[in-house]
Amino acid sequence: MLGVQSVATLLLLISTLLFISLSHGGSLLPRLLHQANHQAQGIIGDLLGGTARLLIEGESIDLPGNSSMILAENRTDRRDPLDGFRHYTGGWNISNKHYIYSVGFTAVPLLLVAAIWFLGFGLCLCFICICHFCLRRQHYSYSRLTYGLSLGFLILFTIAVLTGSIVLHTGQGMFHGSTESTMKYVVKQADDTARKLRNVSDDLNAAKGIEMDQMFLPSQVQNNIDSVTKKVNASASTLQSETEHNSHKIRHALNVLRIVLITIAAVMLLLAFLGSLTSANVSNAPHLYRISTYRPRLVIVGWILVALTFISSGAFLVLHNLMGDTCVAMDEWVQNPTAHSALDDILPCVDNATAQETLYWSKDVSSDLVGLINKYIGNVSNSDPQPSISPSYYNQSGPLVPLLCSQYHLNRSDQECTGSEVNFDNASEEWRKYICQVSEDGICTSVGRLRPESYNQMMAAVNISNSLYNYGAFLVGLQDCSLVRETFRKITRDHCPRLRLHSKWIYVGMVMVSSAVMLLLISWVVYARDKRHRMYMMQMARFVAFSNQDHSSKIVSSQ
Repeated sequence: MLGVQSVATLLLLISTLLFISLSHGGSLLPRLLHQANHQAQGIIGDLLGGTARLLIEGESIDLPGNSSMILAENRTDRRDPLDGFRHYTGGWNISNKHYIYSVGFTAVPLLLVAAIWFLGFGLCLCFICICHFCLRRQHYSYSRLTYGLSLGFLILFTIAVLTGSIVLHTGQGMFHGSTESTMKYVVKQADDTARKLRNVSDDLNAAKGIEMDQMFLPSQVQNNIDSVTKKVNASASTLQSETEHNSHKIRHALNVLRIVLITIAAVMLLLAFLGSLTSANVSNAPHLYRISTYRPRLVIVGWILVALTFISSGAFLVLHNLMGDTCVAMDEWVQNPTAHSALDDILPCVDNATAQETLYWSKDVSSDLVGLINKYIGNVSNSDPQPSISPSYYNQSGPLVPLLCSQYHLNRSDQECTGSEVNFDNASEEWRKYICQVSEDGICTSVGRLRPESYNQMMAAVNISNSLYNYGAFLVGLQDCSLVRETFRKITRDHCPRLRLHSKWIYVGMVMVSSAVMLLLISWVVYARDKRHRMYMMQMARFVAFSNQDHSSKIVSSQ
């Protein structure tokens, strides 16, 4: 069994060096892991996919002067296995298979560790079994140094498993909270957008019912309102339904991920605890002796779990890289907005046809309502018709009612109000001064030019026109992507740093747990072998001492 001891001790030392190199970057493999770690910090890019894509329906229109932009070019400079392992230069693009494979290639170091461990430790177990069952002569010598080192490593790596499990559990809890917070923010932005779109649609529909002394909006304008509101309502409904669907899928994925990570931490802790029990002194504890008989099974289970955990670490590292790339891509896009980039797959918002049409008609209807009010004021309220003319005559008198300021020029650009006009803010207060008292027949019985009913109709039109004017900035934000830029800016500023840190904790914790359990298993093999040999040597020593004592007693009695 000296050969078994040598192989196990050598494997322990090699694995220990590997563990140290993984922590300090002293060889090619740790340098690759360090590079992957440097490249892998961020947020789930797919969190915005689908939901953000449906902020408003329509086709994008190319703008002159805008060119395609490569996002996160430096960060995504990785080896591409599909292109002869040359460097990938296409930047962040989740629809590009070369980008996906280059990100996936960052997990190769951890997958190699899993493969080396699975094959190496498996061959070692096979060699131990062959030596145990095939060699006739058993050697029971042991080294006190090896026994002491294996015991020390056993304690050290058990503590390392506990530490890694704590890091993993803490990281997954914080990561779950960070992703939940990010998702809630994105969902809130989508819901707010859908709500504002519906409000614009409601205001446009309400404008069709505005009547000023049997004067309405032109029929052509009303037909255009019907066309626009159908598109807006369809966009809002689709956005809301997709938001609910995506948020449900994301929450389900987060819950599954949380359960998996908690299970990994719990199973590894349980494995370390059971391993500690099986390594305890069982000479005076029959129940521990029964547990110690399961040591070979625990070693096999741990052997498989370590390989699976390393593979899981690699998979999470890929996700970690995707999140980090998306974070950087969003930040660069915010700093350099462009009509054409890979982020169009997430949110194609620039020069959206429906947003443009809605913005145009919201301005047009707002201006038409102002024109309708001013037409009523000029033709009815401020006129002095003869009593025989009906319904324009209602005994209006007194100072003239000021006109309402239109916020737009004829070309729909903003304009300033003159001093003689009222605006949306003071129209209610100013026009109230011109209300007269009316009789049952609707005739003014006091000085004034506005009947209460007319005043209410005018204020209804003002409120709708003002609402459409206020939503103009929102619609412009949909058209020129400023709304999306602000959303991305807040994500990269407030959410990305925490997601980067907490996702890093997860894969670091998984690597720590995997490495610690890997070394713990090797320590079990070495320690169990030396402990068995030590107990055998102690029993042999007691047997020899007892035999010598019995022999001496016989000699004394014979004398």
